[in-house]
Amino acid sequence: MHRNRRTMLAGYLLAALGVAACGGSSKSPSAEVSASSTSVTAPLGYQASHAGGTLHLLLNASAGSIDPVPASQVPIVQADADVYDGLMGFVKAPGPAGNVVVPDLARSMPLVSNGGKTYTFTLRKGIRFSNGTLVTVQDVLSSLRRIYTVPSGVAGGLFTSFVGASLCLKTPSACTLAGGVSADPSADTVTITLTAPDPNILLKLALPAASIVPPNAPRHNGGDTPIPGTGPYMVASYGPNSALTLVRNPYFREWSAAAQPQGYPNEIVETFGVPVESEVTEVEQGQADGVLDPLPADRLTELSTKYASQVHVSLTPDTNYFALNTRVPPFTNLAARQAVNWAINRDAVVRLLGGTQVATPLCTFLPPSVPGYEHTCQYTIGSSATYSGPDLTKARQLMRQSGDAGAPVSVYTANDPVSEAMGGYMVSVLNQLGFKGQLRALTNAVVGAYFSNSKNKVQAMLSGWFPDYVAPSDYLLNNLSCASFYPDSAANYNQAEFCNKPIDAQMYRALSAQATAPARADSLWAKADEAVMRLAPEVPLYANKQVDFVSKRVGHYAYNDQFYMLIDQLWVR
Repeated sequence: MHRNRRTMLAGYLLAALGVAACGGSSKSPSAEVSASSTSVTAPLGYQASHAGGTLHLLLNASAGSIDPVPASQVPIVQADADVYDGLMGFVKAPGPAGNVVVPDLARSMPLVSNGGKTYTFTLRKGIRFSNGTLVTVQDVLSSLRRIYTVPSGVAGGLFTSFVGASLCLKTPSACTLAGGVSADPSADTVTITLTAPDPNILLKLALPAASIVPPNAPRHNGGDTPIPGTGPYMVASYGPNSALTLVRNPYFREWSAAAQPQGYPNEIVETFGVPVESEVTEVEQGQADGVLDPLPADRLTELSTKYASQVHVSLTPDTNYFALNTRVPPFTNLAARQAVNWAINRDAVVRLLGGTQVATPLCTFLPPSVPGYEHTCQYTIGSSATYSGPDLTKARQLMRQSGDAGAPVSVYTANDPVSEAMGGYMVSVLNQLGFKGQLRALTNAVVGAYFSNSKNKVQAMLSGWFPDYVAPSDYLLNNLSCASFYPDSAANYNQAEFCNKPIDAQMYRALSAQATAPARADSLWAKADEAVMRLAPEVPLYANKQVDFVSKRVGHYAYNDQFYMLIDQLWVR
């Protein structure tokens, strides 16, 4: 969906929140979470009697560009999902089904040929943009070129496999994707050719960045100016410091109830700049319908007792971890890294966040609900696959073996209270092991770029990853492969600076198996994850849970890994 680096720990401090979690699972959904070649019906079922009304949502911070290519902030992504479509689309459904991709503007799944390098899509007929113009295959061609001319980072991060992409990345103004994307208006087909097979290409084509827009859309970031789309809604007005208003697209007709179902509200309004405390109060009083910010800790007891039926908690597909720099002492030493993995109490970390109502402990880099996830734990006391606590005896044995007692270690984190508390805990564990730990807290504006850049030789850092799409490669290859380490760059995702060629080979075997043997691919990804953890470049800590608070007049709530709360599917009574 988007490159949303969660360098700041997401702490809601929901110890008092007595509500049950929904969404996610402790077992991988296997091949189901990738691309569907079968018919997918309307997952939520449309009930016309619930259509109508205005849905009013609140957000404290201002929002960024409404352009779908650089879309990264959740409120914008949620809105763009209702305004734009790509050739493919994620199913708008709760749970693992929401990670499946199905044909959207394409009439059916593509014809795949040329050893998995060529994809031919047939465009649906009769679909119009919200300005009334028909969607054509030439619009698809111009929209895919536009990915490279609108600055966002998504082209270089995700769309490098198209033939012609290298020229587009080097000189965006000269981008043609010649040989990579071609259109045949007489057959209503678009053909995409890759330099090498990419089992995740359909997932990437379902992201907002690959939305199909009119050919006169600016080749630069559209900013605050709405671009026509094909979805059930269109942007009526947008002020990034005031509000976003969506109204029904008069040209929309439902062609895929799975990828782009009819919406319920007649109007969706997101108001920005409201203090979080006021957001909660307005929803309690029925003056607004939903809070889009993390809920304030001082209101949680009140919400859990008086408004429990209006609070929804869902497991998110993120992974939050303590990264240990494998190229800077003392964590060049495997024994020192393993000692930290054995010593950190993941249950204590979850308690710091507010308990199991808002987070779940992790022992693997892949979180639950992701293909390849296995409920196992290498670093826990006892022999259970479930995390049972730290083993300080093993940790101290490894520390003696490492010879690194007394080594200074700076722990970097963001300077918000929860992150600093978490960083303080990490320092205390390091000191307990015999290191000389100290905390370095930086502002959220600079912390991610600082500790991602290898020039700064950061030894240890608290970080996290939220995927562009829920596939194991988006976690492991983007964060822990040799190719994901970019020296001297703030755009480096591999903060542990980890590179192991045999494990890289395991990852690429798993990636290759995804298209033809998805169950085997899941097993290979699990083994790659296990191999990474054996070398301990990071300490997986927890996966978050998304908490949404809605008004009494709102029904039909559904959480989706790609779009969070499905705002267009909410009923407004």
